[in-house]
Amino acid sequence: MRTKLVAGNWKMNGNLATNQALLGTIIPRLAPLTRARYAVCAPFPYLAQVQDALRGSNIALGAQDVCQFDAGAYTGGVSAAMLAEFGCRYVIVGHSERRTVFGETDEVVARKFGAAIHHGLTPILCVGELLAEREAGVTEAVVSRQLDAVIAGCGLAALGKAVLAYEPVWAIGTGKTATPQQAQAVHAFIRARIAGADRRLADELVILYGGSVKAANASQLFAMQDVDGGLIGGASLAADEFIGICRAALDAEETVRA
Repeated sequence: MRTKLVAGNWKMNGNLATNQALLGTIIPRLAPLTRARYAVCAPFPYLAQVQDALRGSNIALGAQDVCQFDAGAYTGGVSAAMLAEFGCRYVIVGHSERRTVFGETDEVVARKFGAAIHHGLTPILCVGELLAEREAGVTEAVVSRQLDAVIAGCGLAALGKAVLAYEPVWAIGTGKTATPQQAQAVHAFIRARIAGADRRLADELVILYGGSVKAANASQLFAMQDVDGGLIGGASLAADEFIGICRAALDAEETVRA
């Protein structure tokens, strides 16, 4: 049975003081919510601070990116081994902002995915389409291409060690959100496509939705059959919003188990 997961992506936000205040609020309030899973993906400079704060809590630590190389003359790169040494469980790979702003290709994303798997991290692999691609009716083709690059580079079985996140690029940081039905349709497509090769892997694969998720819409999104939680951007920086989203995930999890 899949377990709901909510992962906060702080992006390039935060400082020592605000991080401490945010974590000091969410850690005790999420402590009783034990039937779902939670994670915080912090900027590289704050991994040590967040690692220390999360110690003993039910919130896992994640990073927002990883270098595709293990070591060497790659100035500015942060390797998967380094992230593992700081206690990271998750790492976001292929976020749309990495693809569109920093020019990461499908092949680079696949290599980063492989590096994360090799060092025992759980990649949160992001896939999703631009607004123009949705309007052109090629959403499924875009998502397939992004998935195929990872499968070609790392093998289908590697997806069993990962989490997927569908993020319609047109709904990230715009205030727009895919309807629950739109999200479900793409999640169902992803699961069915993988099921064509491995039904058990598809059934067990956790697929998150990312795209302006808030406490107000989380319940409707998480009620969808193939939406297994959320990759949360801006709302993860507001304690009450993030906790509300996590409560929605817990409620959805308890409904499934009832």
